[in-house]
Amino acid sequence: MNATAPTSRIRYAAERQEAIVDAAHTQGRVDVTEISERLGVTPETVRRDLTVLEQRGLVRRVHGGALPVAQTDREPSILQRLRIGAGEKQRIAERALAELPGQGTILLDSGTTTLALARLLTNDLGLAVVTNSVAIAAVLSDHPDLQLHLLGGQVRTRTGAAVGSWVERALSGTCIDVAFLGTNGFSLDRGMTTPDLAEADAKRAMVAASRRRIVLADASKAGLSHFQRFANVEEVSLLITDSRLDDETTEAFDNAGMEVARA
Repeated sequence: MNATAPTSRIRYAAERQEAIVDAAHTQGRVDVTEISERLGVTPETVRRDLTVLEQRGLVRRVHGGALPVAQTDREPSILQRLRIGAGEKQRIAERALAELPGQGTILLDSGTTTLALARLLTNDLGLAVVTNSVAIAAVLSDHPDLQLHLLGGQVRTRTGAAVGSWVERALSGTCIDVAFLGTNGFSLDRGMTTPDLAEADAKRAMVAASRRRIVLADASKAGLSHFQRFANVEEVSLLITDSRLDDETTEAFDNAGMEVARA
């Protein structure tokens, strides 16, 4: 099925709901607006269908859509994530440039949005950059005026992130001015979460080492919670996300003490 071409109107709820579940597994996510156009029904109808499907344990509702239950705790590879939301991640990275300090040390966590930020860093910034990402280190290795520090440890093949006690020990004695962190999910009650224990430990060490913590995450991660929390909402100075995050959710995070910028 072509993702951009509308299908003929599906009259029966069972057929429609089956199509929604199929789309969720094929695409990794369904968006309410997109799937309503494809199925020829209103967004309200899709939202009712998602409620039914969630009650049946077939999808998990998230901000603006739903995920297939079988994939909610399965961490996508870095190559898979590079293909998702590239435009939103680029805008978030461009907005994050305004948060760079004039001097000092920044940390770039492993992730595709932080990788987009790394690609925007210019040689004349004169910053020290700490990262646990093999991909980010490769991007910045030819910037001679940036002091690049690669945290050592076991590298997770799924994310390209160095994790483990070496990373945590190195960070325990490091003073970071601004940390740019990635997350697999963010919510008001659960904070910033990730599926992997080792990555959560590394992220906690990053939070502890940093004076200012900025999370870069597109709005598809809003409302998601995973196995491990690495930061509460109040520990995050700023969340930079995209314009899909609605006003109500943005205000709720602001009221909880976390500033939100929508790129």
